[in-house]
Amino acid sequence: MNTYVLTVTCKSTRGIVAAISGFLAERGCNIIDSSQFDDLDTGKFFMRVSFISEEGAERTALIPAFQPIAERFAMDWDIFDAKDRMKVLLMVSRFGHCLNDLLYRWRIGALSIDIVGVVSNHFDYQKLVVNNDIPFHHIKVTKDNKPQAEAQLMEVVETSGTELIVLARYMQVLSDQLCQKMSGKIINIHHSFLPSFKGANPYKQAYTRGVKLIGATAHYVTADLDEGPIIEQDTVRITHAQSPDDYVSLGRDVESQVLARAIHAHIHHRTFINGNRTVVFPPSPGSYASERMG
Repeated sequence: MNTYVLTVTCKSTRGIVAAISGFLAERGCNIIDSSQFDDLDTGKFFMRVSFISEEGAERTALIPAFQPIAERFAMDWDIFDAKDRMKVLLMVSRFGHCLNDLLYRWRIGALSIDIVGVVSNHFDYQKLVVNNDIPFHHIKVTKDNKPQAEAQLMEVVETSGTELIVLARYMQVLSDQLCQKMSGKIINIHHSFLPSFKGANPYKQAYTRGVKLIGATAHYVTADLDEGPIIEQDTVRITHAQSPDDYVSLGRDVESQVLARAIHAHIHHRTFINGNRTVVFPPSPGSYASERMG
């Protein structure tokens, strides 16, 4: 039996769910998980259906068969084979906590992705990456060579078949052109102190102000720096007894967890961009257990 995921975005109207469920039933498919959302503000409808083809139907047969329904409701849609692993390119600068965490989750199977390479503007993690049998690409970035550096990056993306770029604490700003070209396919992570504590050492600034919550935000990258649609966030409580170093340590932990959860949601097709926001459906029962390793 083959397992698939159908994702749908369209204008909200009557009959969508009935049409989808009827289509699947007629083709010997059994729905194992379904989530939907009507945005009353925008009038848009979002749906994710995980289903099993009990008759062994191939994706190549299901797609043309579903096309008339998609056209009737003017859907933005796709059908994904659940066994296919998304090709992911990681990017990092000199903070390696997120990179280390993602490599560990990937190595133990908690993140079912194919890491096609790691790009960095430094050599700090070259040995780590190579020791995991992953291609390492050093692309130096300066004020004067950014267009050339991004051209190198896009060459890596295209030759590796990259489907998702993850900025695992990559500290260079991507151009508007690249953000638009890879729209919805770049995820970034940062602390949630913005816009209050900008610039160098935000954790020290937060300590000085007596902040009691440390948080992290994972979002899709847009031309507006750190303002793309948010996928995942979390916080951790701190007390007056903790030091600036404690703030940094706790911040690294929550950043790593939030980024992993955001990637998990994206690769399982649970995220939908909805203007400046996102619709993120909860994981299917059992699919999220491997990520709760804290």
